[in-house]
This record gives sequence, C-alpha cells and structure tokens, in this order.
Amino acid sequence: MQKALFALCCWGALLMSSSALAQETPALKWYSWEEAVALQKKKPKKIFVDVYTSWCGWCKRMDKVTFTDPAVVEYLNRHFYPVKLDAEQRGEIRFNDEVFTFVETGNGKGVHTLAYALLDGRMGYPSFVYLNEGFERIMISPGYKEAPDLLKELRFAAEEAYKTTTWELYRQGKQ
Repeated sequence: MQKALFALCCWGALLMSSSALAQETPALKWYSWEEAVALQKKKPKKIFVDVYTSWCGWCKRMDKVTFTDPAVVEYLNRHFYPVKLDAEQRGEIRFNDEVFTFVETGNGKGVHTLAYALLDGRMGYPSFVYLNEGFERIMISPGYKEAPDLLKELRFAAEEAYKTTTWELYRQGKQ
C-alpha cells in the first residue's frame, strides 16, 4: 500500500512539474500577412516570413523542432512579427495597392504571387524572408535551419548588422 501511495505521489509531482514547464515555455505567435501589416502601423518591428507549403517535409520539421526551441520562440516574439505564408494559398492578399493571388501553373498546382514576389521567383521550401520596418527585403534564406543557425540569421536582421557587413562575413564571424 505504501509503495502504491508513493508511486501515485511521484506520478502526481511529475505531472505537475511537466505542466509547469509547458506553461513557462511560450509558444511562437504566428501572424497572417494582414495582421503583421496592421501591427506594423501601430508598433513597427521587422517581419520574418516563413514561406512554406503543406506538403513540405522540411517545413513540418521546422515547425516541430526549430520553431519550438525556446530561444528561437523568445527572439522571434520579441524582435519580429513572424508571418506564416503558404506559397500555394488560394486567398488573395492586398498590400500596397496591389492584389496578390494564386496563379495556376498546371495540374492543379500553382503559386501565390506574394510568395513569388518575396522569393524573387526562387520557389524552394522552406524559405525565410526578412523584411525591415518599411517592408524592404533584408535577405532571403532558403532551406531548413537548426535553432542556432536560425538565431544567427535573426540577430543579423534584428541587430541591423546587414547595414555594415554582408551575411557571409557575419556568418563567419568576420564582421
């Protein structure tokens, strides 16, 4: 009986501590393009755009691994408006007096013209676009990233190192 009571107490303590840990780690707050544009007018921040597709395995891994890393979550939430942009979404987006739409490319596939414009037509997934407060592109970064690599890119953009050095030199620590 004592062993069962002890095991029950240990199990309860474990549940409470894991629940507390889950509450301490904030989730990444993703915005739509429209939400980020509206927020930008009230409180300017840089924009981080995750251009993805629903079928992209590396995009799903980024969501599961990199975008749940506490340091990445904290940095993105503090310094950026993170935007999820499905490169194949069918809804239109209005921005700067332009209307961006889905364009079919054949066999029921296609691309959203905002994703196309942000990536200069280089449609690989995942890809990340960093924009300054005036929606001017800082850089495009294609491919899966582990948390430390993404954090380095985030710092490059947020700390405005791009104004004084290139990404290549910064990445190598030669700024």
